[in-house]
Amino acid sequence: MHGLALHKVGNKSAGEGVVLSNRLIETHEVMKNLLLQYFLSPFRAEELYHLSHPANLELNEVFHYAAAIFDDPAELLTQSANLAGHLYQHSAHPKIRSGEFYVACLRNCRLGDETTDAIGLFKSESKETYLKIYPVSGNFEIGHDDGININKLDKGCLIFNTGRQEGFVVAIVDTLSKGTEAQYWRDDFLQVRPRSDSYHKTKAVMDLCKRFVGEKLPEDFEVSRADQVDILNRSMKFLRENEDFEMEEFAGQVLNSPAIISSFDEFKNRFSEENEVEIPDSFQVSGNALKKQGRFMKSVIKLDKNFHIYIHGEKQMVERGFDQEKGMNYYKFYFKEES
Repeated sequence: MHGLALHKVGNKSAGEGVVLSNRLIETHEVMKNLLLQYFLSPFRAEELYHLSHPANLELNEVFHYAAAIFDDPAELLTQSANLAGHLYQHSAHPKIRSGEFYVACLRNCRLGDETTDAIGLFKSESKETYLKIYPVSGNFEIGHDDGININKLDKGCLIFNTGRQEGFVVAIVDTLSKGTEAQYWRDDFLQVRPRSDSYHKTKAVMDLCKRFVGEKLPEDFEVSRADQVDILNRSMKFLRENEDFEMEEFAGQVLNSPAIISSFDEFKNRFSEENEVEIPDSFQVSGNALKKQGRFMKSVIKLDKNFHIYIHGEKQMVERGFDQEKGMNYYKFYFKEES
């Protein structure tokens, strides 16, 4: 880290304003290492993005200010203030918390096989209370203070100085926001789009399959929840067993019906347009995407509030019926061994 600016960005709807520093932060070696742990430890290299803009990339404010810092590191303080002001303009949702906003220049960052400089944007929104134990005249006293947990970065962004014409390469962290206000960091402040790599292509196909099975399939066909789960299971099995994804092969093995394939193709076109994501007919499957996103492909049947049934395969071992006497639906399961 060879430069760090720190500002305070409030909530715009509450009129909290922005407090700007007039100089860069000076850090000794121990503090620098603590800050680097706080800033960098949450990031994972597999999920990467580009800064973007619907009209012209140069109109993306974060891209413009970051490019100015890359071109002249002496611009760090000036451009960090511009970034703080830009963040404040997009901090209007009532649930957005005020917090410290850091802009750091980082050297010799690893991005795959490449070593490059980066600009880090970080925001701390949550504080924790800590106990402080200290000796006084041969005894001990206990005090407390509020501070930032260096193991819990709230929001972060690493902008790598590579791929400038595509919007640089960007990694994102957002661990705090879960509701509609979550859009302000990624979609409003940064304005990123997924990088066209194997991770995002694999993730897009998984999202497509999940939504098709949950929305389009029951709309066009009479299917049970067990049928839906079976297609999800076969989708995941296909992705896990094939290093290279081929759409035609996937459709034949997983969907296995001309009518369902036609419905899937129609839904895929709509999904791509609505989500502004390209799903190619062939690409390399990302194991990291399968590992991280697989938990969202839940093969579960929820029965009222009484049972959750997880099905991992072998649809022929499951029967669904209706008990006339009880007036209730039922599932019947076949197995060889109980463990």
